[in-house]
Formats: sequence, structure tokens, C-alpha cells
Amino acid sequence: MKSYKIKIKDEVLTDIFNITDWYNERVPNLGLKFQKNARLQINSLKHNAHIFAVRYNSVRCVLVKKFPFLIHYIIDEDSRVVNVYAIIHTSRNPKIWERKTKEV
Repeated sequence: MKSYKIKIKDEVLTDIFNITDWYNERVPNLGLKFQKNARLQINSLKHNAHIFAVRYNSVRCVLVKKFPFLIHYIIDEDSRVVNVYAIIHTSRNPKIWERKTKEV
């Protein structure tokens, strides 16, 4: 089975760092655990991108283990790329998903 390349929007990386800081301010090292879990979930998409359901349009979502955040991504089969468009708290308004994934 061929793997996919992962492309992450700069805004997603910024969000991950901001979320990491937020958790670290509340509990020492909790942010680092969040960052590790988010990174593991994103990297798992290299080989398992299709196991998560399409939520809207062609966007799929995967939950960050042990944290209430969904990673939103699409698969470009032609170029074998997984494009990560957003990481959003599960309690946020779904309209935010639309704004963050408007290029999809």
C-alpha cells in the first residue's frame, strides 16, 4: 500500500501551538501531551487516511486522542496528498469549520 504525503496549513500549526500553550498554562506538560497526540494522529493519516468518515463536502475528520479536537482534512488521490485544513474544538460552532476549510 502506497502512503500519502501530509500537507498542513500554516494556520493549523499556529492553532496547535496556541492550544499547546493553553493546556500548558493550566496543567504543566498537558500541552505537550496534546501536541504529541495531534502529531501522531496527523502522521497516522499517511497510511490510514481513508478509515475516517467524510463529514461534509469531501472533508474527513479524526479526533485527537484524549482531547476534544477534530483534525479536518481532505485526500487528494491524484497527487497522493492528505491536506490538513483545520484543528477545531468539538464544541465550536460548525460555521467555523466552513470558514477554515473554505478552500476545499
